[in-house]
Amino acid sequence: MRIGSLPVGAANAITDVGDVRVGQVTLISGEGALVPGKGPVRTGVTVVLPHAGNLFREKVPCAIHVINGFGKCMGQEQVEELGNLEGPIALTGTMNVGLVTDAIVSYGVRENPDIGIATSTINPVVGECADMFLNDMQGRHVREEHVLAAIDSATGGAVEEGAVGAGTGMSAFSHKGGIGTSSRVVSEALGGWTVGVLVLVNYGRGEQLRIDGVPVGEALGREPGFGIRGEQSIPPNPESRFPVPAADDTERGSIMMIVATDAPLLDRGLRRLARRAGIGLARTGSIAGNGSGDYVIAFSSSELVRIAHEPEGLTHKLEVVVEDGPAIDALFQATVEATEEAILNALFKAATMTGRDGNTREGLPLEQVREIMRTHGRLFEAG
Repeated sequence: MRIGSLPVGAANAITDVGDVRVGQVTLISGEGALVPGKGPVRTGVTVVLPHAGNLFREKVPCAIHVINGFGKCMGQEQVEELGNLEGPIALTGTMNVGLVTDAIVSYGVRENPDIGIATSTINPVVGECADMFLNDMQGRHVREEHVLAAIDSATGGAVEEGAVGAGTGMSAFSHKGGIGTSSRVVSEALGGWTVGVLVLVNYGRGEQLRIDGVPVGEALGREPGFGIRGEQSIPPNPESRFPVPAADDTERGSIMMIVATDAPLLDRGLRRLARRAGIGLARTGSIAGNGSGDYVIAFSSSELVRIAHEPEGLTHKLEVVVEDGPAIDALFQATVEATEEAILNALFKAATMTGRDGNTREGLPLEQVREIMRTHGRLFEAG
């Protein structure tokens, strides 16, 4: 399939943007009945580093856009106030947020020993989705060593997708969810800039799923082995001491979207890009339901707009994209297309997983999806 019309970057990932790097740690252990605080464990952490330098000393412009606020986005208020990011962005399971926040403080102090002594404190930015269907959330199994390992191992190039890192225990559209990423490149005539998106996907009822405009969720719901809403025919384990409520008409899931670009934009322009990520989200079938936490964190890695921690003088000069004309429209389009595909990539890469109490999320049935898309004329021959 081809989502949209703009070309993808070399890795079709957020790491196609400048020297953006991604690191992930996946935690999987234990099987069978849930023992609160002990397992089974199906969780992890994913970090995005905007550049390879000292992020605290060389901050990047950043904006956070909230589509629906049923979530916990650590650091949001300071980003809103100052318009910058001064550390890695971390994604994890909901009840790990506090521990991951503390770990990023430790990382900041490690890299900048004067933090909290001779200079200001660091503002950790941490996003989350709930992985309770497969994971022992009370155990809060993501610890400082896991976050630091993810940061220290972060690299450019290809990014592992699916049930990895923060996406390990996530669910989407009644199937397995997880981490997805994609990128788009605008033409040289319009700047030649890249937009990359990384998402943590954990939302959607089965029948809502749309792929390139095709109502795939409804079609799968009519397939043998699926209920009328595209749910798995096997319900959550009825023998569990801690049953998870069966799915119903309520949208309870969430998504975290990280938008990166090498286009020189400040927080105002980045907020405009972040809003367009919501269009890519909607194209997959999301309604941003009442129980949904839908956040977009957008930043620019361009050296033209980086912000010194200790600026010299009272003013500084920056070079930014003209936000009135074809260049900004091209960046909007790139954001929409990369967000839509990143979400789909998370679904396509997430394999079946069994977690606490034998609860299982099946991977999206790719052969059935292929036939549905072929019927609608959405497939093309590679090359």
